[in-house]
Amino acid sequence: MPKYSYSGRSRDGKSTKGSIEAANESSAMAQLRRQGIQANKIKEAGKGLNAELNISFLQPKITTKDIVVFTRQFATMIDAGLPLVQCLDILSSQQENTTFKKILLTVKEDVESGSTFADALKKHPKAFNNLYVNLVAAGEVGGILDTILNRLAAYIEKALKLKKQVKSAMTYPTTIIGIAFVVIAVILIFVIPAFEKMFSDFGGALPLPTQIVINISNFLQDYILVIIGAIVLFVFAAKKFYASEKGHDLIDDLALKLPVMGILIRKVAVAKFARTMSTMISSGVPILDGLDIVSKTAGNRTVEKAINNVRASISEGKTIAEPLKESGVFPAMVCQMIEVGEQAGALDTMLSKIADFYDDEVDDAVGNLTAMMEPLLMLFLGTTVGGLVIAMYLPIFKLAGAAGG
Repeated sequence: MPKYSYSGRSRDGKSTKGSIEAANESSAMAQLRRQGIQANKIKEAGKGLNAELNISFLQPKITTKDIVVFTRQFATMIDAGLPLVQCLDILSSQQENTTFKKILLTVKEDVESGSTFADALKKHPKAFNNLYVNLVAAGEVGGILDTILNRLAAYIEKALKLKKQVKSAMTYPTTIIGIAFVVIAVILIFVIPAFEKMFSDFGGALPLPTQIVINISNFLQDYILVIIGAIVLFVFAAKKFYASEKGHDLIDDLALKLPVMGILIRKVAVAKFARTMSTMISSGVPILDGLDIVSKTAGNRTVEKAINNVRASISEGKTIAEPLKESGVFPAMVCQMIEVGEQAGALDTMLSKIADFYDDEVDDAVGNLTAMMEPLLMLFLGTTVGGLVIAMYLPIFKLAGAAGG
């Protein structure tokens, strides 16, 4: 348990100070009152700069792995018949992440005070999102909290895997292109001027490619600060534009229409939609509530609007498949499979199969993207760096040819 340092007055009016162990600050205050101490000041005992100053960005972040491990362990304990408060007490005491530990202790305190587990989790949206809270609420009402928690853990693990696949597809080309631009900038700013000085000593007209490279180098040297400022300004303006309603809609819509990346983004959106809806429906969450949560976690404004249109249509008595077809966002095969699932009364099972299929599709898309990018990146590097080297050596070849002739 965390320690709290305090200062105050005892029953006889004397000043006193010390430290006390408690689950949280309110518990510490209650203990001091029982001891007859009126605390004037109380705070958690410092553990270095981080705890003393309580600087938020220095606090350890709660990772997806922390949530998955907690959920798995919690499900096992509930299944074994342990009381909810005891589970939270054990898991919080074992938690190494101090930020997550504080949250679990607060959740335990709220549950002890009579709050439901779902309501206690709802107070910490950075750790437990709407999907998590709603599924836990459904599990509490249905008396199947352990089953729900196992489904949640499986869902989070698969969602994390999907995220890593997309991230890996973007990391390789971004890294290569970034390194290439740094290398080219270094050559143009620091290497080319040395060659220019050498060529000026030789005299005579330079070959056109060499002159173009030298002109680019001179331009960079003269306007490097302006270029950096323009890039920073462009990034800032792009972020501002994306933060606006119109800009967000436009960019997300264009992202789905990109030749290669658009297909990958669409497949990821379908996989995420199907997996989330399958988990929520099988857990007893009403379809309208499920669609509302799924739309907020879609990650793309165009997909979010399509899901909201589906929700509005269902509230008017339509099926899920019908408005999905009209949206134009979801592939025809997905709409057909959902329609079959609705007719057969096995929508959650059908959505799970769609999610599994599109997880494999994302795997293939990431592999194809990487395979396609490798030769293109090599061609880009070879053309740019090789072109610079050849352009710089052309005058030397010219001089060597003149000397030989």
